[in-house]
Amino acid sequence: MKKFRKRFKEFLKGRDKKVFWVYTILRILVIITLTIQLIHGNFHEVFLCLLTLILFVIPFIVDDKFKITLPNSLEISIFLFIFSSEILGEIQNFYGIFPHWDTLLHTINGFLSAAIGFSLVDILNNSKKITFRLSPFFVVIVSFCFSMTVGVCWEIFEFSGDQILNMDMQKDRIVNQISSVELNPDQKNIPVIIDHISHVEIHYNQNKVVTVNGYLDLGIIDTMKDLIVNLIGALIFSIYGYLYLKNKEKYKKIENYIPKKKVIE
Repeated sequence: MKKFRKRFKEFLKGRDKKVFWVYTILRILVIITLTIQLIHGNFHEVFLCLLTLILFVIPFIVDDKFKITLPNSLEISIFLFIFSSEILGEIQNFYGIFPHWDTLLHTINGFLSAAIGFSLVDILNNSKKITFRLSPFFVVIVSFCFSMTVGVCWEIFEFSGDQILNMDMQKDRIVNQISSVELNPDQKNIPVIIDHISHVEIHYNQNKVVTVNGYLDLGIIDTMKDLIVNLIGALIFSIYGYLYLKNKEKYKKIENYIPKKKVIE
């Protein structure tokens, strides 16, 4: 543990000033939030704060164990993404306060995941130990598929949390129109459009009744929306990644989001 702390401190000292201060400020905010939640006995939120502090160490682990350097822009983006998701999104309820907060984060996740997938293939392409080379088109196809796989795995994680732990990670949504084959009065395989759903009564726990102003969708819309915006983020990076491989000088700015293998002298 002492060696780990020593290497981590050396890692921080060697970082760019912007990265160092972003990490330091966010870490302080997380510790303050953790203290407040601990005082109020909100142990679920305390766990999220501890998880955030652990996730903040990811860039160091990638650098130390895998000898891969994260560009400053990518590293700052990762810190802000983690903080925005766990602290602002979950604890401060930005998901509920700002309707498009979740959409924004999933779009960014698609972009960043595509960048990571791109770098994995690019590192293999430039490795002397690998005998094959992928064309620019196939490099971006792999990075795009990598990003979508990450997005799908996350949605499976959310579904598992809802089903096993009775959470609500796949947020409910009230809709006022559905099309359904099941509700076809003639029992035919033809969807019936049911619009203007005014309210639905939910009976539970010894005749308790909750009335919602429409049909309660249990996560399908949220899941598909997340995957669609993940696709958009992945597609944006893939386009820039392809252009970068074709003309690295003109599209050099995309390197700010592409991890590189460390050159060990």
